[in-house]
Amino acid sequence: MTVRAASSVLIGRQREIAGLRDALGRARTGEPATVLVGGEAGVGKTRLLEEFAGWATGGGARVLVGQCLELGEAGLPFAPFAAALRAVLRADGPAVFAGYEAEFARLLPELGRASATLAAPSTGPLTDAPRGYLFDLVAELFQRLADARPLVLVIEDLHWADRSTRDLIGFLVRAARPGRLLLVCTYRTDELQRGHPLRPFLAELDRARAVERFELGRLDRNGTGAILADLLGAEPAPRAVDDIHDRTQGNPFFIEELAVAGDPLGCAALPETLRDLLLARVDRLPDPAQRVLRMAAAGGTRFAHDLIAEVAGLPEAELEDALRAAVAAQLVVADPDGDYEFRHALVREAVHDELLPGEHARLHARFAAAIEAQPHLVAAGRAPAEIAHHWYAAHDHPRALVAARVAACAAADRYAYAEQRRLLERVLELWELVPDAADLLGMDHLALLEQTLGAAVTAGDFSRAITLTRAGLAEVDADATPLRAARLLDQRGRLLALLGKSDGSRELGEAYRLAAGGPPGVERVRLLADIAAHLIKIDPEQAARVAAEASVDAEALGEELVLLPTRIALLCHHERDLERGLAELGRAEAVARAAGDTPALVLAKVFRSDLLCELGRYAESAEAAEAGVAEARRVGISRSTGAYLLSNRAEALIALGRWDEAEAVCAEAARIDLSGVTGLHWLQLGAGLRLARAHPGADELVGRALAFLGRPYLWPNHRLPLHELGIEAALAADDKVEAVRAARAAVADEWLPQLPREGWPVLSAVARTAARLGDQELATAVAALAADLPARHPAARAHAAQVTALLAAGDQVLPAWRAAVDAWRADGQPYSLGRALVALAEAAAAAGERDEVSAAVTEAAEIARRLGAPPLAETAATLARRVGLRATGQAGPGADLLTSREREVLRLVAEGHSNSRIAERLFISPKTASVHVSRIIAKLAVTNRMEAAALAHRLGLLTEPH
Repeated sequence: MTVRAASSVLIGRQREIAGLRDALGRARTGEPATVLVGGEAGVGKTRLLEEFAGWATGGGARVLVGQCLELGEAGLPFAPFAAALRAVLRADGPAVFAGYEAEFARLLPELGRASATLAAPSTGPLTDAPRGYLFDLVAELFQRLADARPLVLVIEDLHWADRSTRDLIGFLVRAARPGRLLLVCTYRTDELQRGHPLRPFLAELDRARAVERFELGRLDRNGTGAILADLLGAEPAPRAVDDIHDRTQGNPFFIEELAVAGDPLGCAALPETLRDLLLARVDRLPDPAQRVLRMAAAGGTRFAHDLIAEVAGLPEAELEDALRAAVAAQLVVADPDGDYEFRHALVREAVHDELLPGEHARLHARFAAAIEAQPHLVAAGRAPAEIAHHWYAAHDHPRALVAARVAACAAADRYAYAEQRRLLERVLELWELVPDAADLLGMDHLALLEQTLGAAVTAGDFSRAITLTRAGLAEVDADATPLRAARLLDQRGRLLALLGKSDGSRELGEAYRLAAGGPPGVERVRLLADIAAHLIKIDPEQAARVAAEASVDAEALGEELVLLPTRIALLCHHERDLERGLAELGRAEAVARAAGDTPALVLAKVFRSDLLCELGRYAESAEAAEAGVAEARRVGISRSTGAYLLSNRAEALIALGRWDEAEAVCAEAARIDLSGVTGLHWLQLGAGLRLARAHPGADELVGRALAFLGRPYLWPNHRLPLHELGIEAALAADDKVEAVRAARAAVADEWLPQLPREGWPVLSAVARTAARLGDQELATAVAALAADLPARHPAARAHAAQVTALLAAGDQVLPAWRAAVDAWRADGQPYSLGRALVALAEAAAAAGERDEVSAAVTEAAEIARRLGAPPLAETAATLARRVGLRATGQAGPGADLLTSREREVLRLVAEGHSNSRIAERLFISPKTASVHVSRIIAKLAVTNRMEAAALAHRLGLLTEPH
C-alpha cells in the first residue's frame, strides 16, 4: 500500500479557520486584530495557517511569514520580522523602505550592503530611544503595505522568541495598531514550563483589546480516520484507526508518522526519528526524575501517586522532586485527584521501549505484586486486568495464567466481552507454557476453548470464533459428549453463514442429529432452540419442526423461558400479519424484561424496529431501534445482536429524510467494525446514501458492499438489496452495460418472488433500467415478476405503482406517475417522492401540462435541497431548463429554453435530417444549421443529436409552447 507522507486535507479545524477569517474581516475594516494560536508540537498549527494563508491570499490579502529560531533569549534579535521584511524586499525592492534603509538595516543587513553610502550597522544593542524609533518605522511600513491591500503577518514558534521580538509584537498590538493588519502568532503549549518568559507575555497580550487566543486540541477518532483515509487513498480498517488513535491520541503529526512507518497499519514500531523526538525532553531531566519516569512507564499512561510510591520505594520527598521535574518539563500532567498521566501516550511508549529486559520484567513484577496486595491503588474494577497484564509482562507464566483467567471472569461480569475474549486468548497462549495449567484453572482445555468461543461470538469477532470451533471440534468426543459436539457444530454452522462462507446447513443438520440423540434436560432444550433459530433463514419448515420438539421438552421440564429468543425469531419470520406480529413482540418484550433476559429483549427490539419499518411507521421504528441500542450497549452485545439495531435505525432515518442523522449512525456502525454480514446492512445503506448525495467516497463504499456478492453464500434478504445497489450505482455512473448486467442478475435471483419487502425495490431499479435504456426484454421480465409479487404495505405499494408507471406507455404514462407520486406521499419517504416527482414532471411535459410540470419540479427541487441530494437537485434543474422553466419553477412568455428557430431545427433533427438537409429546408447555410444543432445539444444537456431527438419526444418539446 502506498502511503502519502503528509496529509493534504485540514481536518477538524473549522472553528479555528472561521475565527481567523472573522479576524481578517475585522482587520479589513481597519479594526485592530491579533490572534494567538497555541497547541502542542505536531497538533497542526502550521497546517492551519497554511490553509488560512491560501484562503487569505486568494481573497486579495498579502501574507508575510516569519519564524522564531530555537536560539533562546541570546538568539538573533527580531528574527521573524527580519524574515518577513526580507520577503518584502524581494517582492518590492529597497524603495518600499521609503529612504529608511539605514534604519531597517538593523533588521536586514543586506540593505546596508546594497547601499554604498551606508555605514555598517551597529552590532551593539539598541538603546530604548533608537529602538522605539525603529519600532515606529516598522509599524509605518506595515501600515503602508496594509493601505495597498490587507496584510496578514504570521509569527511562528513564539515560544522561541527573543525579548526584542516579543517587545516589537507587544508594540504592534498595544501601541501602534496599524490599520488593516492581522497579526497571527503561534506557540507550543507544551514548551511553556514554569518560568518561561512567554507565559507572562501571553498574559499581557490577553489583556489587550482585540486579541483572541485559540488553542488547538487533538483530533477525535473521526479526525484520525479522516487523516488516515487521505494518507492511504482509501478508508482504513476501523481497528487500525482505533489502534493509531489510541497510540497518537489524535496528534496529526504522530498520526502521519505512524501511518508511513509500516504495515499492518497501526502495528508499526515507533520510527527512530519520532522516538528520538519524543525522548529528547526526557533526556534533559535529572537522573532521579528519569528513573521515576521509567518506573511510571511500566505502570501505564495513567498512574496513581500511591501506586508509584509503592513501586518506587523512594522517600516521599525524593519521589515528589522527581515527579515535579517531570511535570515542569510538560512530560507528565497532574490531575486534581492526585493521579498523574503522561502528557502523550507515545512518550510513555518510547520510555517503556527503552527499558532493559531485566528492568522491564522487574518493574512489571513490582506493579503486579503491589496491586495484588492493595487493589485500591488502581481504578475500581481494574485490578484483575492490571494484575494479569503485569504478570504477563514480567514473564511469570503460572501467575499470568491464573490472573488472566480471573480478569476474564471479571470482564464478563462487566459485559466487556471483547476484553474477556482477549484475556482468554492470553490464557490459551499460556496454557502450553504451564505444565499444570488444568490443575491451576480447574478446567480442561476444551472448556477453555468453549469459553473463548462464547466470548468471541458475543463480542462479534466471528472470524476468530470460527477458528475456535474448528479447534474445539478437533478435541471433542462426540460419542461421549454429544451435546457438547452439537453445540460446537451449531455455532460453526451459524458462523459460516454470518461470514458468507456457506449456509451452514450441513453443520446444523449434524448438530440436530447429535442433539436429538443426546440426554434430555435443559441443556438439550436450549440447544434445540438455538438450532431452530439458526435454521429459520435456511429451511423454515425444518426450523419449525425442531422448535416444536424443543417446546414439548421445555413444557415437560417447566423451562419455557429458554425458548423465548427462538419464539421471537420464528414469529417474525413466519408471521405475515405484521400488526399481529407487533402485538406478539410486545408480549415477548414484557416477558424478557420481567425475566431480566436482556439479550432476548434486544432481539425483540431488533425485530420490532424491523416490522415497524416494513409497515411504514418509520419514526416508531427509529425510536425502537434507538432504545434497543442502549440496551445492547449496557450488556456488551453491540457487535453481535445489537449491530442490527444500528442499521435498522439508519434505515428508518433514511426513510424519514433525516439523512445527516443516518450518516452519523452509519459512522457509528463503521467504528464498531462489525464482522461478516453483520456489517453488511449498514454498509449497503451507507453506500446508497452516499450515491444519493454524490459523496466523494461513494464508489469506495459501494465497492465494499458489492464485494459481498462474491462470497459463496449470502442470506437472500441481504443479497437482494445488493442487486438494487449495483443497479443504482451503474445508473448513477451512466454505465449502461453494467446496469443491464446487474438488472439481469437481479431478475434471475430465485428468491426475489418470495421476498416482497426486498423484491419490490429491486424491481423498481430494474424497471428504471429498462425504461432508461429501452430494454423491452427487461421490461417484460419485470412485468411478469410484478404480477405475482404481493404489495401489502406502504413502501411495497409505492414501488408497485412506480413499476407500473415505468412500464407504462402512451396515455397511461401521466396517470400512472400521478398514482406513483400519491403512493409515495402515503408512504412518506421524501427521496423516493422526489424522484417520482421528477418522472411525473417529464410525463406532464410530454402531455403539455406545464403547470403540473412546474409544481412537480419545484417540489422535487425543495426535497433535494432539504435532503442534501445534489444528483436529484441537478436532475430537477436540468429538466426545468429543458422545458423552459425559470429558476422559480414558473413558466411564462420568453421563459422557454429553446428559441422558435431552435425548435424548428430540433423538429427536423428528430425527423432524421442532416445539417445540409436542415439548411435547405430552412433556407439557411449548413454552417448556421450546425451552430443551431450544437446549441440545442448544449441547452438540453445531452451528448448527441440522437439523444436530443429522443428527449424532445419524451418532453413534448416538438410542439409549440402554450
